[in-house]
Amino acid sequence: MKKERIVFIDYLRWVACFMVILVHSSENFYGADSSGLAGNVSMLANEGNRFWVAFFDGGCARVAVPLFMIVSAFLLVPMSSGMSMTTFYKKRFMRILPPMIIFMIIYSFLPLLWNGMTIEQSINDFKMLPFNFPSMAGHLWFMYPLISIYLIIPIISPWLEKATKKDELIFIGIFAFTTIIPFLHRFVSPELWGECFWNQFSAFWYFSGYIGYLVLAHYIRVHLNWSYNKKLIVGAISFLAGASFTTWSFWWKGVPGVTIETPALEWAWEFCTLNVLCATFGIFLLFTCIKKNKTPRIVAEIADLSFGIYLMHLLYLGPIAKWIINGDVTNPLVPIYFAIPLIAVLTFICCLATSKVLSYIPGSQYVIGYHNDLAKLYSPGLSTSESNKAN
Repeated sequence: MKKERIVFIDYLRWVACFMVILVHSSENFYGADSSGLAGNVSMLANEGNRFWVAFFDGGCARVAVPLFMIVSAFLLVPMSSGMSMTTFYKKRFMRILPPMIIFMIIYSFLPLLWNGMTIEQSINDFKMLPFNFPSMAGHLWFMYPLISIYLIIPIISPWLEKATKKDELIFIGIFAFTTIIPFLHRFVSPELWGECFWNQFSAFWYFSGYIGYLVLAHYIRVHLNWSYNKKLIVGAISFLAGASFTTWSFWWKGVPGVTIETPALEWAWEFCTLNVLCATFGIFLLFTCIKKNKTPRIVAEIADLSFGIYLMHLLYLGPIAKWIINGDVTNPLVPIYFAIPLIAVLTFICCLATSKVLSYIPGSQYVIGYHNDLAKLYSPGLSTSESNKAN
């Protein structure tokens, strides 16, 4: 069976990748330590930085991680009926683990070349690789939730094959409720519904986290048969509502010139909060409204290289941001409303060019990921059972 590209997924994958870079470009304007990115503490230099960081990082790009989760689930869930758990794991993890491991090693040693880390830090990072990401590659935290999604897909797939629309709505409803728990933790109590110092697993533990996005993706793909206009209107309203709250939440807590703990500043920026869920649902619906029959070649190539772009982007972003900021976040080379997207665009272009060159090298899929079949996992227009045969 000939595999066809899913056009809106092609667009969505590279846009989500760019959003990740936009997030990290923004962090250079409120991080309070020498790394440039936001660490444990933050400080906003002035009102301009306060607004534009809130706008770009919170309002425009905070949905990036949930979008990646939804895209993965949209393409992979449920599994093919004849696929075993071991086969699924082998196929999925061979696509992400070799590049992940290679870049973890790169981030553990390469910054030594420009004195970006000490030899002690490098050795310690390398020793800890079996347990967590390197200190210079904070963006690789995402790989661990992605691994968890892959691990649970064979478990939840049989249920999704049998679940009714109502069943999935019940699950999504409980998941949506859990997205207010971060707010309750902050404003009501750090321990809720059974949580205490000897138990972190609350009553809603198994309905919370990224598994909710997995079920939501399946629901949208199989059960959401809205018209084009309804998707467009509901999508726009949902995204604007969620993004507006996300923007406001940062602006409200951020006081220029005052050092604040980063979790307190980003109190509504967790990826499983109600506002981010609302914005993610909205923008995903908007992308499903793309009605092209064929992905433009340039879009397809960028989408196929997006994993490599994501893996390497911090190697370029730091030097580019340092050049544009020019030692003063209050007065960069260009105004901040242009500086943040400029850092992101230049970083994206450099990573795209590097990934494209690497893609010509035999075996490059083990460095930058598979770059010719990621958006062709099922053919649109087929039934759920038929489409899974293309996986």
